[in-house]
Amino acid sequence: MNKKLITLFAGLCAVVTDLSAQSPIKSTSKASTAVVKTAPSKPKLVIGIVVDQMRYDYLYRYSNKYTAGGFKRLMGEGFNCRNHHYDYVPTVTAAGHAAIFTGSVPAVDGIIGNEWFDSKSGRTVYCVEDSTVKTIGSATSAGLMSPKNLLVSTITDQVKIAQNHQSKTIGIALKDRGAILPAGHTANAAYWFDSKDGFWISSSFYMNELPSWVKEFNAQKNPQKYVAKGWNTLLPIEQYTESTPDDQPFEGKLSGEQKPVFPHELAAQAGVNLLEVIRSTPYGNSLTKDFAVTAIQNEQLGKGASTDFLTVSFSSTDYVGHAFGPNSIEAEDTYIRLDRDIASLLSFLDTYLGKENVLVFLSADHGVADVPGYWQSKKLPAGTTDGLVLTNTVKDALKASFGEGDYVRADENNQIYLNHETLKTRNLSRAQVFEVVQTALLKRPEVANVIDLQNLANATVPEYQIGYIKNGYNVKRSGDFLYFLNPGWFTGRKTGTTHGSVYRYDTHIPLLWYGWKIKHGETSKRTNISDIAPTVADLLDVLEPNGTVGNVITDVVK
Repeated sequence: MNKKLITLFAGLCAVVTDLSAQSPIKSTSKASTAVVKTAPSKPKLVIGIVVDQMRYDYLYRYSNKYTAGGFKRLMGEGFNCRNHHYDYVPTVTAAGHAAIFTGSVPAVDGIIGNEWFDSKSGRTVYCVEDSTVKTIGSATSAGLMSPKNLLVSTITDQVKIAQNHQSKTIGIALKDRGAILPAGHTANAAYWFDSKDGFWISSSFYMNELPSWVKEFNAQKNPQKYVAKGWNTLLPIEQYTESTPDDQPFEGKLSGEQKPVFPHELAAQAGVNLLEVIRSTPYGNSLTKDFAVTAIQNEQLGKGASTDFLTVSFSSTDYVGHAFGPNSIEAEDTYIRLDRDIASLLSFLDTYLGKENVLVFLSADHGVADVPGYWQSKKLPAGTTDGLVLTNTVKDALKASFGEGDYVRADENNQIYLNHETLKTRNLSRAQVFEVVQTALLKRPEVANVIDLQNLANATVPEYQIGYIKNGYNVKRSGDFLYFLNPGWFTGRKTGTTHGSVYRYDTHIPLLWYGWKIKHGETSKRTNISDIAPTVADLLDVLEPNGTVGNVITDVVK
């Protein structure tokens, strides 16, 4: 009997062994013993990336030339808000950077443009100017900057406040405003590029002396090394099929060059500072990425007990876009190279901290219009006009109606600032003046509408545009009257292009989320630029910035 039981037991074991060999559970046994990385309760580092002048369609337009590790990785492993927009006007760099990180709009945060007319001082004010501070890192005035004109807190401020100022915040960009406004009021440092000597500099608002690692980086003369390469296409030029052929009459030229064509030699010439020209090449973005990685390493961002915050703005896309336009080979090459810079940054973060420890979001400060010359060549409606002509049209009409007088103090951001003392002396009502200005400007074919910013209830514009205007109007800093140009029209450029309007090509920009606790997916629901900061706040369990008007993007956080 014992022998029979032993034989039966052996047979059962053989059957079980055979079933185990066939079972699908077997195939997962190795995976079950592997170390599974789970997201910590808080990310070690948050990185907010802004691509200056990145219109939404660039995610797809050049995608067949992007690598697997850059934009495609952010989209393929992260969350894509496909219908993401600015909800105010004007859509310009300073206002955009402020809105992303404040969750606010110019009406509240005060950054109504890159510059605006100050009625009290009677002069134009630059968005981050500050005469009370000193340049740190060079002998120029390029460092006389701070965030003092920003009226509200940023998400970078709120993260630092929530951690009792135990964390680090650093802002980096070629442009001063692209570094300063995202970093906020409580930042440890903001660094921007001074093209006189090719140095990264800062302001005494943040420090009294550059850290040794910044001095060492500057001493390497990386900008000079990039310039020495010249700028040719990364790929064979015939592969740039998403762009118009090289050498178009409506494209601008780099300083010192005779034609807007590849290769751009970037050769030394009298009166041309090539360290300034580097801004208008993809190398400006590469230099920014190099500096950002060096900052992470030397400041040990993400290595402490608190959540650190790094803001990085890639500015060269804007300079290239302004000069050559979105249909140029130069723009395409710049985005192809930026994709590789982003891939390099993400790869570095993999080894430095690990994806599960880093929260990344990427957006843009505004979009861009197509070059009017290109549209005209395809029989599409577009054009450029002279802003001075429009201002003089207003002045001439007021003089013709009310006699000689100084009626207009300034014209900034398509806004007319009136001289209220003159109006008072002449006993003129606002309604009288507006009627004359509106009538005169609407006679011009490029002008779509004229609006009294203090009488929006009677403005004859689409309802959604009223909201944009309200959000962009700050009662103490904005002008009196706003004029819109027709879609595809703008002031001031004969070649290249610009941005700043209420139209979709200027408002529709990307928003990608990646890394810590971010699930893969996408949404086509409408989201606004002011939604980014409260969404970060919700993810991190901190209070949103004090001027926030946006909402949490629930598809991202759920």
